[in-house]
Amino acid sequence: MTRITVAAAQYPISFFGHWREYHDKLDHEVRSAARLGARLLVFPEYASLELASLLGEAVYRDLHQQLVAVQELWPEVLELHQELARRYDVMILGASFPVLEDGHFYNRAVLYSPDGVLGWQDKMIMTRFETEQWGISAGRELRVIPTDIGPLAVNICYDSEFPLLARQQVEAGARLILVPSCTDTEAGFNRVKIGCQARALENQCYVVQAPTFGTALWSPALDENTGVASIYTPVDYGFPDNGILASGDSQQPGWVMAELDLDALETVRQQGQVYNHRDWSRQLSIRL
Repeated sequence: MTRITVAAAQYPISFFGHWREYHDKLDHEVRSAARLGARLLVFPEYASLELASLLGEAVYRDLHQQLVAVQELWPEVLELHQELARRYDVMILGASFPVLEDGHFYNRAVLYSPDGVLGWQDKMIMTRFETEQWGISAGRELRVIPTDIGPLAVNICYDSEFPLLARQQVEAGARLILVPSCTDTEAGFNRVKIGCQARALENQCYVVQAPTFGTALWSPALDENTGVASIYTPVDYGFPDNGILASGDSQQPGWVMAELDLDALETVRQQGQVYNHRDWSRQLSIRL
């Protein structure tokens, strides 16, 4: 039986004076979740941009300048996450980072294990803010990431609202979709939440959402953060009637954790009240 305890971060954005403060914050967060039994930790979209606070006010107040400036910290971010994954014997989906490649910025989430980097996923469909104001480019390849519990999928925030992305990943073997998110309004959070729940329902899989949390008025990218971390399931036998296995407190940050039984997904796909996963293809032949 394949079980794994997952922890989704409801992650507050900090302001740092020194790299060591960021190091210690991440170490504390990972250590806390690992001690509670988590084996897979999920951090939010763009939370890594709290690192812009290390680079001076002229940088962290400038929406575009910070994207270039934080590139110097990317190697240290990779090294720190690999170190933490080894030290605490966990997998970590790190907070997504605006990686600069071939003259373009890509919103990239990297999955780490005790053995190193397992893989990564770029955001595939960009929001208006990313395209019109920030200049972040769409990813070029949809992936699944091989792990010892099977392939994992990542849908970064807005991507979770587009069902054909997740469906391709599920058909490639993913039974668990990780959704790091960053939303500044209740409407934005609810769009992602609804997308996550729909993906869990139609694919009869687990979906884990990890949002940024609270205010960081010093940052034009992360000034307002709204949402709660949640773990979503199929809505059928053996699962919660509302499809929500665990959900955070809207008033405070922290980890939201649950044990997932991946084999139970196969049971419900074969013996459930409905066969959403099996019946997906039927809609494709129906015409008006």
